[in-house]
Amino acid sequence: METQARSIAKAFSYRILGSLTTALIVFAVSGRLKESAGIGLADMVSKIGLYFLHERIWNKIPIGRPKEPEYEI
Repeated sequence: METQARSIAKAFSYRILGSLTTALIVFAVSGRLKESAGIGLADMVSKIGLYFLHERIWNKIPIGRPKEPEYEI
């Protein structure tokens, strides 16, 4: 299981990349820097939270993980 700090770091790095892409697409379509920056920022803030929740929920789902041993010596 990964830590909350790792999930947060992954959320930020992924969303920065994704939000920059969104902002660039909006800028390419609209030609308005202020509008594209605002949309990129709103995209990043909302989706960081969603990604973090998604990761934490999946950490509770055992599908695809090896079973822990019943005992250790």
